[in-house]
Parts: sequence; structure tokens; C-alpha cells
Amino acid sequence: MAIKVINPADASVVGEAPDMSAAEVRAAIDRTCAAFSAWSRVLAKERGDMLRRWFELVRADRRLFAETMVRENGKCLSEALGEIDYGLGFIEWYAEEARRVYGDTIPSHAADAAVMVLKQPVGPTAAITPWNFPFMMVTRKIATALAAGCTMIIKPSEETPLTAWLLLDYARRAGIPEGVFEMVTGNPKEIGALLTGDDRIRKISFTGSTAVGKLLAAACGQGLKKMTLELGGNAPFIVFDDAHFDDAVAGLVAAKLRNSGQVCISPNRIFVQEGVHDRFVAALAAKVAAIRVDQGLQDEFVVGPLINCTGFDKVAELVDDARRQGAQVALGARPHARGGLFYEPTILTGLHDGMRLAQTEIFGPVFAIYRFKDEAEVIRRANDTEYGLVAYAYTRDLGRAWRLSQEVEAGMVILNSGSVGTASVPFGGVKHSGYGREGSYYGIEEYVEAKYVLMAGLQR
Repeated sequence: MAIKVINPADASVVGEAPDMSAAEVRAAIDRTCAAFSAWSRVLAKERGDMLRRWFELVRADRRLFAETMVRENGKCLSEALGEIDYGLGFIEWYAEEARRVYGDTIPSHAADAAVMVLKQPVGPTAAITPWNFPFMMVTRKIATALAAGCTMIIKPSEETPLTAWLLLDYARRAGIPEGVFEMVTGNPKEIGALLTGDDRIRKISFTGSTAVGKLLAAACGQGLKKMTLELGGNAPFIVFDDAHFDDAVAGLVAAKLRNSGQVCISPNRIFVQEGVHDRFVAALAAKVAAIRVDQGLQDEFVVGPLINCTGFDKVAELVDDARRQGAQVALGARPHARGGLFYEPTILTGLHDGMRLAQTEIFGPVFAIYRFKDEAEVIRRANDTEYGLVAYAYTRDLGRAWRLSQEVEAGMVILNSGSVGTASVPFGGVKHSGYGREGSYYGIEEYVEAKYVLMAGLQR
């Protein structure tokens, strides 16, 4: 059997991925576990060299990867190419970082002894990745694991598996052995149970919904597996009266319409201070209205479709619910005339914190704008959520910027920019947005254990 992969822009079938049986998944897990011992002993430089070859091969065919992603995901070509470059950055970074997993020496507590701390790979690992970034999510996890000396089995989303399988093919061409990097697709619940239930798998990295993350964490707790969880978000985007106005508008549009708003770090609650609120909404509406809605194989930036009917219905329902409670429509708020899974970029004002929209990750092209009076109020409201992945703020007051960085409850605070990620920074959240970090040298620390070694009897 096979999983049919559907283009969300026109409902055409763009490819197939294997619908693997439980026996096939177990065999892949066996290969991942069997390969660990040899891979963990490969010199760090040699692991890095293989990652570098993979990087070069994929970079040479980045257009092929981007077009594959557009067809199965729906995002526009310019975004897909940007994601390729972002994801390649992780392979390149960890190809270099492999040789920088340093241990320590500690001043000894005994005259005839030496104390060392070694960093050793945790063991065979697994990762479960979502559909919204089918290239970057795979490279960020696999490059880190392999650089640390771990092997990894990945289950990509059934919505967007083609990009992931293509990445595996290029990894094999680069010399990354079978078992070191494995991939499985099929029934998500069945595969999840097999991965969490196998005591040989020592760590799982998951990016996805908070609800599923909690289920995985409970299952992994039975085997005391390490975990990295990057879960849901409800990101505040705060615009103060003293913000650089044009930069704030541009930053918001770029951050919100990335992947049609289907991003965990997408601004979800847009707080605009009273002094600039009306002018900001007008400028935002003019800028968003000028952006075309279309299928993704375009040279220019366009807003693409939502991923599936479930995602589309959720966005439409949240907008309709807000309107029933008095929200005012500055733009959109209806399905697009193209039909299918396209929804008009939408701007809503007159919102209050009691609406479902304020406590739900929208995952669509909806700008939900809330008015606020002062700094203390907006910090309180920004923190009034179970999530804590990222927060954005625009202000030219240096003291206020510092206070926000300290007081806003988020794993990442982005000041005067709408851009979050690069391979060299730690990505992750707090509260119900998860724990652990990906990217930077903090990311590779998630895949190693610190082993204390005491060498006594050194003096006679």
C-alpha cells in the first residue's frame, strides 16, 4: 500500500510514500539501533565530512527540493527556496559542530586523582516532524543527531513526506550509511507507539501540537527517554507607540504570512498601543491587500492554500466565532474566490482576550489585533496563555526592550524584527510550548550525556 500525497492548491496527486507495516517499522528501528555502535566510534571529523558532502549535494539541487515542497505543502516557491537555505544551514553548522563536542577537566578533590567529564552520544534516537516545514524540520533534527554520534530514525508527516524521502536519498548518495539515518511513514499512532515503546531508542525529538506532545511525553516517561519537544504557540506581537512604524508593519506581514500563517512562531495575538492603533491597522490592510493569493509555483511571494480541510475549517470557524462576538473586519474574513483550501488574508479588530481566537493557535492568514494602553498591561496580557514559544515586540525604548526580554514568558523574545531562526541560535519554548532546544551548540547538547570519570592512583 502507499500514501497518496495531495497538492493542497489543486487537490492533484503529486506522489506516493510507503504506508509501512509494523514489521517494516520494527526492521527500520532494528537497523537504527544496530548502526549506533559503529557510528558513535566514527571520528567526529569524518561524521562532519559526510554531512558536508550531503550539504553540497542538496545545495546543488535546491530548486528540485523547493519545487517538490511547493507541490506537497502549498507554500510559494520563494518561501520554499528560503526554507531550503535555512535547512541547509543546519547541515552546514553541525558538519562543523561535530568536532566541537568538548568535555571538561575539573580540579581534583584528591592529590592522586584527575577528574574528567566526557560527552558521549545518548544512543539511537528518533524524530517526528510536521508538515509545515518538511525540509528544515528534518535537517535540523538529523544533522544534530548525526553530528553528536547518534543514529536517528525519522517519521515525517504523511501530508508532506516526499521532501523527506528525497533528503534521505541524497544522504545515501553522500555516504551516510543505512541505519545511521532511517525513515518510516505510515500510521502515525502505530509508529509513535513503536518508537516510544522500544527501550533501545534513548531520545525522541518531536515538533507538533501540544496535545500530541503530551501523549508522547507520557509514553516516553515509561522508559525514561530524553525528549526535545517543540510544541504549539500563541505568540504575542507587540507594537508600541514609539516603534519604527514602517518596520513594524513590514515585520508583522513577513512573520504572519509565512506559509500562509501555518507556523508555530506565527504572530497570533497582535497588540497595538492606542496611539498608533488606527493608523497601524490602515497601513497593514493596505499592505496585505496588495499581496496576491495563488498556487505556489510563482516567482513572486504569494499567499498559498491551507494544508487540508481540517486546517481550513478551523480557521473559518475561529474567524466566524470572533465575528459573532463583535469582531470588526478590516480585511477578508471569508474563503477566497479561488475556492478549495484558499482563505483570504484577514484582519480583525475590536477583539478581546476572552475570545477563542485569543487562546487558540490560529494556523492561518489571520491578523488578530488587540488594542492596549501601557507596558504593564500588555506584558500581563502577553503572558496570559499556557504557551510560551516566541514573543515579538517593536519599540525604540532601550529600557523597555530590556524589561520585555526579562518579563515576557517565552523561550525566544524577538525585538524589532519579525525573523526568528538561524542555525546558530537556540530555538525552543517554555510552559506548554515544550522544552529542550534545537540549533546552536545548545542543540547538540541535547544529544549527548555528560559522563564523569575519576582517575585515582596517579601518584605513587
